[in-house]
Amino acid sequence: NLDAFEPLVILAKKKGINRFIYASSSSVYGIKNEKNVTEDMLLEPLTDYSKFKAQCEVILNKYKSDNFITTTIRPSTVCGYAKRQRLDLVVNILTNHAYHNKEIKVFGGNQLRPNIHIDDMADLYLFLLDQPDDKIDGKVFNAGYENYTVMQLAEIVKSTVGGDLVIDVEPTDDLRSYHVSSEKMRYELGFEPSHSIEDAVLGLVDAMKKGRLPNSMNDPKYFNINLMKQASLK
Repeated sequence: NLDAFEPLVILAKKKGINRFIYASSSSVYGIKNEKNVTEDMLLEPLTDYSKFKAQCEVILNKYKSDNFITTTIRPSTVCGYAKRQRLDLVVNILTNHAYHNKEIKVFGGNQLRPNIHIDDMADLYLFLLDQPDDKIDGKVFNAGYENYTVMQLAEIVKSTVGGDLVIDVEPTDDLRSYHVSSEKMRYELGFEPSHSIEDAVLGLVDAMKKGRLPNSMNDPKYFNINLMKQASLK
């Protein structure tokens, strides 16, 4: 994410691209005790992924100019069915296991995890392309819809998938927890996500029933780390 980013920004500007929308991550906030995490709060990333995402925000701002409009989006965890499917994100993981194994493992459970449906995320990117420069230039927006604990997400998945599902709780050292506020996106841009966690689960289950996600428990293409290992990326 980091090594390729600045060359990409330089090339985009050199080629006359006049609007660059960067997908950062809500994970750049790290662990927060505040009730709502807003865009002006200190970034305290905990992982290499989130550290590099935060560094890319700084890089992008260096190239901002009147003819190169830059906007940073900090998406919540994306969920739901997509043609380029990921099954290594919390709601999608839980749904995959619930559908195939009738069992959900929850690590910890009290951590807050903000989520946004993939359809809402795609709609937001398209929406931003049509906004006036002065509404988005140099600005940062959180992009989320619903904030739930991991245990609440598991309960939603269980009730939506149905049947006799077991939720097993195990300890974890992953303490990342944040309640992301997306009010700035709503008030300044007028964009409102419209798809729920239940919608995401139902979409995934429908795709699995119709055979659109074959071998969803094991195929590396659904899991970024596994896919990179398969390609010998480090």
